[in-house]
Amino acid sequence: MPKKINLTLLFFLVLTIGFAENYSLRSPDNRISVEITIDKNISYSVSFNGERILSPSEISFVFKQAPPLGKEMDVLSVEKYSSDEYWKPVLKRFETIRDNHRGIVLHLQEKKFPRRLTGIEFRIFNDGVAFRTSFPKQFGEREFVIIDELSQFNFTENHKCWAVNYINYTTSQEVEFFERRIGDVAPDMLMGLPFTIQANDNCYVAITEAALTDYAGMYLKSGREEEFALRTALSPLKGQPETGDKVIFKTPHQTPWRVIMVGETPGNLVESEIIQNLNEPCEIKDPSWIKPGISAWDHWWSGEVKMEQPVIYEYIDLASKMGWPYMLIDWQWYGMYNKEGADIKTTAPQLNMHEILEYAKSKNVKCWLWMYNTDVFRFDFEEACALYEKWGIAGIKIDFMDSDDQEMVNWYHKVVKTAAKYHLMVDFHGAYKPTGWRRTYPNLVTREGVLGNEYNKWSLRVTPEHMCTLPFTRMLAGPMDFTPGGFLNRNPDKFMNGTPANVLGTRSNTLAQFVVYDSPYLVACDHPGNYYGQTGEEFLKKVKSMWDDTKVLNGEIGKYITVVRRDGKRWFIGAMNNSHERELEVSLDFLPEGKYSMISFSDSEKTKENAEIAEKKKSTVDGSNTIKIKMIPGGGFAAWLDLVQ
Repeated sequence: MPKKINLTLLFFLVLTIGFAENYSLRSPDNRISVEITIDKNISYSVSFNGERILSPSEISFVFKQAPPLGKEMDVLSVEKYSSDEYWKPVLKRFETIRDNHRGIVLHLQEKKFPRRLTGIEFRIFNDGVAFRTSFPKQFGEREFVIIDELSQFNFTENHKCWAVNYINYTTSQEVEFFERRIGDVAPDMLMGLPFTIQANDNCYVAITEAALTDYAGMYLKSGREEEFALRTALSPLKGQPETGDKVIFKTPHQTPWRVIMVGETPGNLVESEIIQNLNEPCEIKDPSWIKPGISAWDHWWSGEVKMEQPVIYEYIDLASKMGWPYMLIDWQWYGMYNKEGADIKTTAPQLNMHEILEYAKSKNVKCWLWMYNTDVFRFDFEEACALYEKWGIAGIKIDFMDSDDQEMVNWYHKVVKTAAKYHLMVDFHGAYKPTGWRRTYPNLVTREGVLGNEYNKWSLRVTPEHMCTLPFTRMLAGPMDFTPGGFLNRNPDKFMNGTPANVLGTRSNTLAQFVVYDSPYLVACDHPGNYYGQTGEEFLKKVKSMWDDTKVLNGEIGKYITVVRRDGKRWFIGAMNNSHERELEVSLDFLPEGKYSMISFSDSEKTKENAEIAEKKKSTVDGSNTIKIKMIPGGGFAAWLDLVQ
């Protein structure tokens, strides 16, 4: 295992007024480069394989009751460093992750009064570039208020992109990522992250953020001064207008990392771990109790489900029969939520929590509990967590935050840290995008912030195109609780929303979602009766939610994707398709030496009439084989492979 390399070089520069200071940094494989210029302003540019992706783009800040920061800066000193090490994630899709990067920190001071100090740090990996700004200790206990951060991303051309317009900052972040051009981003749009761009046939880029701590969530707006430019926009504090207060802090303080993911293919972006690498190592001393897995879910989505004890038992039985470790008890377990008198420490009158948990224990199943965020605010959350640990609860799902302003971001962190003290995992719904903090506190196992399967209940929005876009957009930020597993599969001409909930797409497509979509805590959405005895039931008994290896074999954004995952010596394949019939050839050269038994589920001609039909087939393969995957509109392919010799 390579040792970490610590190279710290301190240069004291002679400042020459009127001349720019230029610095460059290259990725360890020398394919990505960043050029940083300190002149009348702070700017940077990025190139990949010798071709410029981003033209000079400025970094500056607007303060309340203080001058803007980022103009006319002196370079006081420069630090360069590099690192190459491996670490083992708790929430894994790779057994180990390599953190190989080079970095530079520029220590700056304003030329003119008030001569504030600041630092600009760039870190470059083989899969992207990131930068952040720091505000060193200065001016005693004075409080600073940022009303705008103007970090720019000036692209060289009007590239194709896939972006979501949230319109305003109060959002559950459950909207489609539509294909458009950078130049189509109008001034009144509020673009969410990740923002994925095709710079050319061999260069894909995604903009997002990492290590969001004690700061406002980042969005993008049009930078109309430059033709194909975007700029950061921060979520205002509650009650503030868009032009109001965003971040309140005392020094020292720093921004999150602004991340520019880069890869030759869209699949390279999916495989990237740059966001986790930009977060701090795990702070939980012994994380061995954090054991995510698949969960049953007694939610209204799967039918006219009532919050009654026999119903809960039915879903506990489902988890037990499928070999899933968890069952999620959803809303109204403590009565009507978000109402005066709602108490997250008291069970609704029709339920006996002690009996429920004893029954679950007898079935080797643990329970999760849902709660509304305002009910968490209303009570002593630490007292509730202590009670849940005493009950034997595995985790909590908190819903309807719909914000990522600085106060809400800090509340998320408080919730996760408090939950960790009492050995509780956390799933946020009505949530903002992940920023990699699950590395530091891996009891934060997943979150929503995605237009997921629940929308099939009342809309036509969960299209095959949407499902084939998510891996290359939202999922780049981190796990997403899409809640896959709908077994009432329908072709487009037969799909209807309502109760019981249908899903648009074939059975093989549904199975593939368990392989393609990342979520260590993976919630299966459907009713027990829709699983028992159905094609694919055995696949859901085999599939996992965390992995020792992940590879994206192919994919085009919004069109199709094929992913392989490894759990020990067993491999899984998942392929998903949009609304056009498609045939893919997939090499099995990822397989280690040996013969493998492959159990596959694929679309057939009969599937065109009934989307619940999947052709199950057993075959023997090895790494020299190439398989053909035929997928109908909304179709898919799923398989598991076991070593036989």
